[in-house]
Amino acid sequence: MQSVFINPFTDFGFKKVFGEEASKPLLMDFLNALLPAKDKIANLSFKNTEQLGQTDLDRKAIYDIYCENEKGEKFIVELQKAKQNYFKERTIYYSTFPIREQAEKGEWNYDLKAVYCIGLLDFTFDDYESEPERSNVLHEIKLKNQHGKTFYDKLTYIYLEMPNFRKTEEELNTRLDKWLYFIKHLEDFKQIPQIFNNEDVFITAFNKAQLSKLDHTELAGYENSLKTYRDLKGVIDTAREEGREEGREEGKMEAIIKIATAMKKNGISSVIIAITTGLTEKEIEQL
Repeated sequence: MQSVFINPFTDFGFKKVFGEEASKPLLMDFLNALLPAKDKIANLSFKNTEQLGQTDLDRKAIYDIYCENEKGEKFIVELQKAKQNYFKERTIYYSTFPIREQAEKGEWNYDLKAVYCIGLLDFTFDDYESEPERSNVLHEIKLKNQHGKTFYDKLTYIYLEMPNFRKTEEELNTRLDKWLYFIKHLEDFKQIPQIFNNEDVFITAFNKAQLSKLDHTELAGYENSLKTYRDLKGVIDTAREEGREEGREEGKMEAIIKIATAMKKNGISSVIIAITTGLTEKEIEQL
């Protein structure tokens, strides 16, 4: 059956709902659902999503969404569709750019504004030491000392493992619950669920996500983005099953090569292949 609403796990869909100028109220509402009351956002401004290093030799970072609130605090919001090698390291690296850009010329006392890195993950980490952690949806990480006391409270990493969110409509208790339910099931809705009927912000979100309201150019962009998402998900799911069957350490690289080869055949860019598999561009070219 044909979908009524876009898939928010596509690059196009995610930015349509949260990354456009008209989407600011939606993004603010979502971020405020994540933040404690004392850190609530009153206003947001979008910033350039491409961040360059200090020299031509430095690598660059390209965010899905990069914005700043009225207090000058920075927010990186990333949609991550597939698990990749060194994902946590990549998040840490990305967080250095909004820190470094705060440096002032001349005399400066190093008073930094807070930086938040928020990742919506269409996968789970699967590397937890305890069973309760495996079922958590939200993970908030700060710099702490050996006694568990926060050493620095202006750098926060928030990860949302969407596969772990399993609440039904009747079980939605918080604002964040509603947003996660909206994001996870948007593509499957045939109409606006009753729980959202009196919520102006969500009504706006559903209207922005309605496929029938996209023009021809937007629809073509969405279809291309959806194909990339489905191809990526398909090859990863296939490789995961093959990896389970192999069940051997020596089969890991072979599985990675299979993933990369399938992605390349499906026209997925070398950048996305490299991010997903950890292979270098040279290794990808040789496939």
